[in-house]
Amino acid sequence: MTKNLEALTIQQARKLVLLSQRVPPIKHQGNALDATLNAIEHLGYIQIDTISAVQRAHHHTLYSRNPRYKTTHLETLMGQKRIFEYWSHAAAYLPMKDFRFSLPRKQAIATGKENHWYKRNERLMQSILRRIADEGPLMAKDFSHKGNKLGAWETKLAKQALENLYMQGELMVSSRNNFHKIYDLTERVLPEHVDTTMPGEAEYARFLITRFLGANGLGLASEITYLLKNTKQQVCHTLEEMTLNGEVLQIMVNNTVYYALATSLELLNRPLGQSKLKILSPFDNLLIQRKRTKQLFGFDYLLECYVPGPKRKFGYFVLPILWKGRLMARMDCKADRKSSVLHIHSIFLEPELTDIEDFVAAFIKELTAFKQFNECKTIQLYAVSPTNFKRIFQKSIDQMVSLE
Repeated sequence: MTKNLEALTIQQARKLVLLSQRVPPIKHQGNALDATLNAIEHLGYIQIDTISAVQRAHHHTLYSRNPRYKTTHLETLMGQKRIFEYWSHAAAYLPMKDFRFSLPRKQAIATGKENHWYKRNERLMQSILRRIADEGPLMAKDFSHKGNKLGAWETKLAKQALENLYMQGELMVSSRNNFHKIYDLTERVLPEHVDTTMPGEAEYARFLITRFLGANGLGLASEITYLLKNTKQQVCHTLEEMTLNGEVLQIMVNNTVYYALATSLELLNRPLGQSKLKILSPFDNLLIQRKRTKQLFGFDYLLECYVPGPKRKFGYFVLPILWKGRLMARMDCKADRKSSVLHIHSIFLEPELTDIEDFVAAFIKELTAFKQFNECKTIQLYAVSPTNFKRIFQKSIDQMVSLE
């Protein structure tokens, strides 16, 4: 199976990945809300995160695919029951049309084959189910609590029980209030038309493969099964079958054999739109597997908000910057929405970036939109590395502000 492999250069591989990820974004003919739903359905998930140094990751990732994105879109799509919250490799928004493929994990948790991080309190869980059945949707704070908080995050016992019920599928998130989950019975959240039949192991593996390769261009079995327990053996077996019947190709890139859908290589005939620059979220689908990012893009990235301050190399919440098919820089910034100032603590340029003037021009164009997306009116730049380029950045930012 490893003879006569299709070979791609690293440049072609990057192009395939970016076109599959739709970043820079492609044009969408429908309205802005439909474009957001299209992005979620194509990518398969949008990771949810609480950090708000800039617009939260779920908003930022969608904005990177849909310049018309509004932060109200997710709430609207949840209300329309076109997406739902559950777990991919992490907490995420998922397309409602993929609901049945969330069932294997739920069943595994419900039957004890897969452990959740909270201990189960069956009596409390049943009590909570009865209350929600009788009273309607509730938040964790709607449950009284006696005694000390427990758990790694000092979560209330009721919250632990709610999360167990949510993870095993008896509850769903019906909406959020100030980013707090509101839970309801699954049968009251799901639309009637949604397929709830349990996929078999082979069908589930095929879904994981086609979903990942369709959204990411090419991948390894370990990437397809990233943080998905008890799936790798079946995925590897299904990949072999799909390769034998021609649905999947084996692609050689830098002496590594990847898998790709047979139809995906047609994407290489399309233009990438390399002049467009994008400021990406650390939790963007393109970047979430750091080892993959380093292997394919040569970009060594660590989110340092979890690193003690004195040990940080680049900053608290550093945003990778994509330009000309490469990750060419990183920016540590924070949006102060009260004062409407976007504080750029630092910009770090990768050593291979040489077209500084063209890069700065593309950066300023995107920064103008990014500033507005973050509800800011002005920009404060503090540092650029290498330091001799700060002057050109500052001059361009000053010109941008003067023209507004």
